[in-house]
Amino acid sequence: MSYLQHLQKDKKLAAAIRHHTPFCLQPRKQVYLQLCNAIIGQQLSVKVASVIKNRFLALYPSIPTPTDIVHTPYEQLRSIGLSHAKANYVRNVAQFALAPGMEHKQLKKMEDEEVIQYLTQIKGVGRWTVEMLLMFTLGREDVFPVDDLGIQQSMQAIYLLPEMDKKAQRVKMEKIAQRWRPYRTYACLHLWHWKDNPPAL
Repeated sequence: MSYLQHLQKDKKLAAAIRHHTPFCLQPRKQVYLQLCNAIIGQQLSVKVASVIKNRFLALYPSIPTPTDIVHTPYEQLRSIGLSHAKANYVRNVAQFALAPGMEHKQLKKMEDEEVIQYLTQIKGVGRWTVEMLLMFTLGREDVFPVDDLGIQQSMQAIYLLPEMDKKAQRVKMEKIAQRWRPYRTYACLHLWHWKDNPPAL
């Protein structure tokens, strides 16, 4: 059974995504580099984040290794538009990649929650950032980033959720998302797509 058939058992979600084409998860290489990119892009528009990511890569003659990043002078990282904190966080990721490491084969042996606990040891890397990594770099199919604003807004609209405190909202969203297991990542991809492409009224 395709993941779409499973998700369409949820009638409200099915109505929202009925015109969507299926998504396919594509695992990416260089976990450390994807994590650096995630940090660079935090709290920035997609356009600005893309500019700074390109400047970051342009600092190096080829794809930078963790060693290259660790040895990049702090002032050089700041010069491309990184904040003081982000310049340090990017180097923290590279240092962690050298030891204890974050290779695909290493992370593949871990459950999703284990990966989150492991990588959030890095100063500057939070739960949401690792959830994005699980979805878009490691290709995990059942991740639900309950704190993502786009997911919250989509679910509030589709499920007509009333105003409630954050804790109650999390509980309600988690309960709804249980219906989507083991394909919560795909459900989220559709929710983001729906938010950016709301149906014409």
